[in-house]
Amino acid sequence: MKYEEFRNQKSFGLTDLIAFSYGRLVEDPPEGFDARLPAPPFLMVDRILSMESDGRRGKIIAEQDIHLDAWYFQCHMPGDPVQPGCLGVDAIWQLQGFYGVWRGGLGAGRALGCDEVTFTGQVRPYHRVVRYEIEVRRFSSLTESGASVIIGDGTISVDGECIAEVHQARTGLFRGIVYGDYPWPPKNGKQ
Repeated sequence: MKYEEFRNQKSFGLTDLIAFSYGRLVEDPPEGFDARLPAPPFLMVDRILSMESDGRRGKIIAEQDIHLDAWYFQCHMPGDPVQPGCLGVDAIWQLQGFYGVWRGGLGAGRALGCDEVTFTGQVRPYHRVVRYEIEVRRFSSLTESGASVIIGDGTISVDGECIAEVHQARTGLFRGIVYGDYPWPPKNGKQ
């Protein structure tokens, strides 16, 4: 799809998200369009149902289907399988990074932290769907550096029951940080 189409689209399916992971979703990306989502199996979202923007604020609603044979159930924990809670927090960061690019931010995404995470439940192999809802509190483009910052509060629900809240999750988009030399050391010795 064209960059303008990407910026105007409000929902994205799994094929779109995987294409974005590999840098193939947008066929005419602007210079500095380095953002990617993690590829499966670390991609923690199967579909973005809606994205909205209202000035510096916005909203994201997305879902992940739960599969009995998911990689994390095989190793966390044998005899007591549960999706690691940190993967839900990472899903919030993944979605905020995607949102930042959708809003026009450029560069590669990085998780910047969060203030508080509260778990009140868990994801088990017999569950069906995890739902992520994020209230974007602020999207800012920093003119001088070209970076963008997304700050939001997220809830994580499984089969309709809220199991976690993530407060003041922060994600950034930064130019010039892509580590494209992998597996070789970076040429500049950093990154």
